[in-house]
Amino acid sequence: MNLSQLNKSIVLSCVLGVSSFTLTTFPSVAGQILADKTVQQITHPNLVNTFSDVEAMRSQLNVEGRFKATFEATKSALDIAILEPINVPFPKDAGGGYTHEVHKNNYKLMYDAGIIYQLTKQQKYADFVRDVLVKYAELYPKLSLHPERKSSNPGKLFWQGLNEAVWLVHTIQAYDAVLPALSAEDRQVIEQGALRPVALFLSEESPNTFNKVHNHGTWATCAVGMTGFVLGEDEWVEKSLYGLDKTGTGGFMRQLDELFSPEGYYNEGPYYQRYALMPFVTFAKAIENNQPERKIFEHRGQVLLKAIEATAQLSYAGLFFPINDAIKDKGIDTIELVHGVAIAYGVTKKAGLLGLAQQQNQIILTGDGLKVAKALDANLAQPYQFKTQLFGDGATGKDGAFAVLRTGSESDSSVVTFKATAQGLGHGHFDKLNLSFYDKGREILSDYGAARFLNVEAKFGGRYLPENETYAKQTVAHNTVVVDEISHFDADTDTGNMNHPEVTFFAESDKATIVSAEISTAYKGVKLARTIALIKDGDSDLILDIFDVESKSEHQYDLPFHYEGHFIQANFKYQPELESLTALGQANGYQHLWLKAQAQPKEGLAKLTWLNDNGRFYTLNTLNEEGGEVLFVTTGANDPDFNLRHDNAFILRVDGKRKHQFVSVIEAHGEYNPSKEYTLDSESLITSIEQQKQGSVNLVIIKRARAEDMILAYQTGSAITQSFVIDGQEYTLTKNIELF
Repeated sequence: MNLSQLNKSIVLSCVLGVSSFTLTTFPSVAGQILADKTVQQITHPNLVNTFSDVEAMRSQLNVEGRFKATFEATKSALDIAILEPINVPFPKDAGGGYTHEVHKNNYKLMYDAGIIYQLTKQQKYADFVRDVLVKYAELYPKLSLHPERKSSNPGKLFWQGLNEAVWLVHTIQAYDAVLPALSAEDRQVIEQGALRPVALFLSEESPNTFNKVHNHGTWATCAVGMTGFVLGEDEWVEKSLYGLDKTGTGGFMRQLDELFSPEGYYNEGPYYQRYALMPFVTFAKAIENNQPERKIFEHRGQVLLKAIEATAQLSYAGLFFPINDAIKDKGIDTIELVHGVAIAYGVTKKAGLLGLAQQQNQIILTGDGLKVAKALDANLAQPYQFKTQLFGDGATGKDGAFAVLRTGSESDSSVVTFKATAQGLGHGHFDKLNLSFYDKGREILSDYGAARFLNVEAKFGGRYLPENETYAKQTVAHNTVVVDEISHFDADTDTGNMNHPEVTFFAESDKATIVSAEISTAYKGVKLARTIALIKDGDSDLILDIFDVESKSEHQYDLPFHYEGHFIQANFKYQPELESLTALGQANGYQHLWLKAQAQPKEGLAKLTWLNDNGRFYTLNTLNEEGGEVLFVTTGANDPDFNLRHDNAFILRVDGKRKHQFVSVIEAHGEYNPSKEYTLDSESLITSIEQQKQGSVNLVIIKRARAEDMILAYQTGSAITQSFVIDGQEYTLTKNIELF
């Protein structure tokens, strides 16, 4: 099969979850084969679906609706794919390469064939799974570690053991589905040549990964535990749950306890949360069906169900917030969350989850997928409610937090994210107190995400690029303060993992939401504190940003704002570089920034305006002190392989300061419509920003031309009734935060 044929054969639906059934089985399911091939009749649930699930799915195959349509599309694609010669090549390529993609496609085809066999009982689908697995049973014993291995978790079929675990998670479900159609001899060949060796390689032969509290460990424990259920290896199940020594020092339960906060936030961030979600919910479903006494979905206050919803909540306009190592194109339609939503709906029957499933526009061929399909066909969906939420980080929820501030429940309402989380292990970025902004369906103040072309072999084998370490993870690549051009924790992950910010204040009202956090360990002897408020003002939302930096010694403080769109104007003169560009610095990400222009605005309100692709104008209004600088930069310096995107930023800089306060208001305004050839309100309306404190009431006064002035009042202690006077007029604050 050539690569063109391979691409054509990839099926439309990667279906997880195979069924249980009343089967005629040999004791090979328990790892032994009787010499006389005596069979016994047993009825039990296996893995993701139950016997009743399969019966219910079969009953819908002739009923018009979403489930039947998905079944027919999957079967049609599979029927074409299985006509191709079976190809199980000797592995030699890294992610995205030919052999990698062939093995990946094989497990997807086996999954689908297993499901379609269960639903149709047509022998050709079971034969396909058998024939592919027999070839793997011939190949796998011949393999040593993969020739392209680059990580501490190498594989054999794939360049990393993570992919090996994903292969087994899919494959064991396919095998389980077709068991009644296989001979005892075939089972022995497949189990002894492929399934058992892969399971042992992922567990006993890879102890560090198997016991690791990390998404690689989650995939491995899921794969081995599910294989244990199918092969009757109770010891494998226990080791998967509690670690190789079965003491709880590793394993699925420890991962479940430590990787999610009580609110369901995953330590590595939403991109890896959706990836880890698949083995978490798949193995949990198998545990629920095989060992219901564990009540796995009740564990830690239903933390898995909370994690499924948290994954959805950590998104904007269908895409996940791209913090830490994140590919920015991943969103709520990812297959992992499709399975998660289906399982969550099967447990809770929440109509709002149907609204989310409606946005995903995918149905899976499982018992829970059927429930979702029938409910959608019956028009039972309600809109999914996105909400303002503070997601605590860490097992206790006290290792900082990720704040999501929204102006409405719709998926494209204005959103501010404030990253005051723990490090996020090796995938974490050095960006404490980082700010991002989204509006009208687009990213406005952006996070770079990961420097990686996933599965593009020509780009560093599809792995994380060198620039992920030298730029994307560095502090200057984010919208937060950099001290002396050095990244937080000096870009040391171990140090970062030991420290986190503290959220000091969070409050919301009808028109404003505010959050504050601080950290004193990102730099020795320097305290960082930031307060962010999202203000809802009709159709034009504002962000108040107050960033305090304090030290006993003098430093250079840089505050970048990475913006998406085209620069329009500034209200001050700047000196552009017209003939040549130089890198802004030598290290810590600065070496990758071209300095395009610089300025020293006069003291007062400095303004920078850009136009986003959503047709709106945005202005950064910032209070500038004498000697303050504004640097205009773009990525691309010292990038010989052109690996970096060309992202733009303004950097606010002050030097020789012990204490400094950056005070800014980001303002959304106007409209640009090139189709109808009109422009509205392209100029910023803000004329001044003033701070006051009366008693314990903090006041920010924003004056505007052609619009009413705004007064944001907030108190960080207990909400008590307090009065204050502005320009001779008395106001009364009764809440923690209010907009006047």
